[in-house]
Amino acid sequence: MDRALRPLIRARPHDLVRLADPDEILTGTEPAWVGAALAAAPWIVIRRARAPAGHLAAGVRGPARHQRHAMLIPAGAAAGIARPEDLRPAASVIAPEAPALAALRECRPILDGLGRPWGPTGSAGFELATGRPATTQDSDLDLLIRLGALSGFTRAALASKLSGLPARVDCYLETGHGAVALAELAAHPDKIVLRTSDGPRLVTLEQAMMP
Repeated sequence: MDRALRPLIRARPHDLVRLADPDEILTGTEPAWVGAALAAAPWIVIRRARAPAGHLAAGVRGPARHQRHAMLIPAGAAAGIARPEDLRPAASVIAPEAPALAALRECRPILDGLGRPWGPTGSAGFELATGRPATTQDSDLDLLIRLGALSGFTRAALASKLSGLPARVDCYLETGHGAVALAELAAHPDKIVLRTSDGPRLVTLEQAMMP
């Protein structure tokens, strides 16, 4: 389909976007591994950064941990999307070969009990969306929760429950203005780092949790 005729996809940070044709976004200035990575798995991850109108702030994952490439792509290059919460059902059916996937399977009942949208990001999310191996024995489990009203007690209790899983869990709560780390929130600090599209900001808890 011609790019101009494709429906534009509304994407948020950590969403995974499938490309219609990876060659459309390559400029020839990227590291050599980028083209090969996209040929093997034509998916990019949406970065938490600003992008001009009609574009997406994208990140390309390579097979090695240090291989990450940031770029801007036309929104019309997207052919599909997998949001973290779309990948949640796979948590109960995957074969947990890596500790991160085993942790994902174990944490599903805990997170489902919150009644909030949640899902895996990072290597676990990428592997579930693309079907390409991405997790290793050393991978953390990255999680995203679309935040509602979680009390201080709930945050502390949740952090405690996620601490005993087969892999280390790095969980972020998505608020109306950015994302905050659950581990930081559970410590009840006076101020906390809010990750925004304009970079990290040190804000009060009240500012971070505003809808």
